Amino acid sequence: MTMIVGYASDERGKAALHLAGMLARSAGDDLIVCSVVPAPWVPGMARVDAEYQDFLTQSADQALERARSFLPADVPATYVRHSARSAPAGLLEMAEQNDARLIVLGSSSAGVFGHIALGSVTDRLLHSSHVSLALATRGFRCPGDRKVSRVTAAFGGTETAEDLVLAAASVSADVNASLRIATFAVWARPAYTTRLGTDSEDLVMQEWRSELDKTVNATLAQVQDLPEHPRTVETVIGSGTTWSEAIDEIGWEAGDVLVVGSSELGPVARVFLGSRATKILRHSPVPVLVIPRRRAEELAEQAAED
Repeated sequence: MTMIVGYASDERGKAALHLAGMLARSAGDDLIVCSVVPAPWVPGMARVDAEYQDFLTQSADQALERARSFLPADVPATYVRHSARSAPAGLLEMAEQNDARLIVLGSSSAGVFGHIALGSVTDRLLHSSHVSLALATRGFRCPGDRKVSRVTAAFGGTETAEDLVLAAASVSADVNASLRIATFAVWARPAYTTRLGTDSEDLVMQEWRSELDKTVNATLAQVQDLPEHPRTVETVIGSGTTWSEAIDEIGWEAGDVLVVGSSELGPVARVFLGSRATKILRHSPVPVLVIPRRRAEELAEQAAED
């Protein structure tokens, strides 16, 4: 299989290459490192447009040459300059032409170091891509021999979330990693007062956990029935008064990848993040794999049939 790396000649590009190297090494995939340049306008009499186009082409070629030095030698890669009306459109065209299963991107340089920040290209693709996206945290780096060791699926308890878990199980089995099913609860505990306690809130939380356990166990049984199993499977709940606390509570390690799915309200075939998924993505301390709803359904069906 093939992965497309959207390469930019700054720190975003280096982070994307490090993540792509880890993913490709784990899955045995080939990489296409792509630099997209704007499609040329019809040159004017003074040929200013043509000269500018030559400058963009040379800059893209120089950027791809630098990319060769960042990607480990054990990961097969092809370096391509592609002309398109925009960077998102060009990456989607390359993905379609090469039947790629993943587009790998870096974070905006304006974001918090160690977390994911959406730039104009990533934000556009999160609303239009029919291909799964892998987003590197800002400044992401990994050793040249690192592979994915654990895949964490963000579980929301819905029917589509079950497909996402099965898709994540397929991914983890493919890269010989363990699977973790994680649910996040952001709960602002009321302050104690002289008259009112928090017993009712505690009961609500206990009931929620009880119902969640039933749903997770049912999904876990489906994972265990798959022909190709993840190396190990565990379930965790992260809770806190903020999304950052809830996500940090479950603990993260080098080699971790978080998987989130598209909103049920968005287009079936495209990535479309809901409010919860967006918050999880922005607070994740590890790279995130975003799977479109239809792609999650396909992966779940394939996992069950293999």
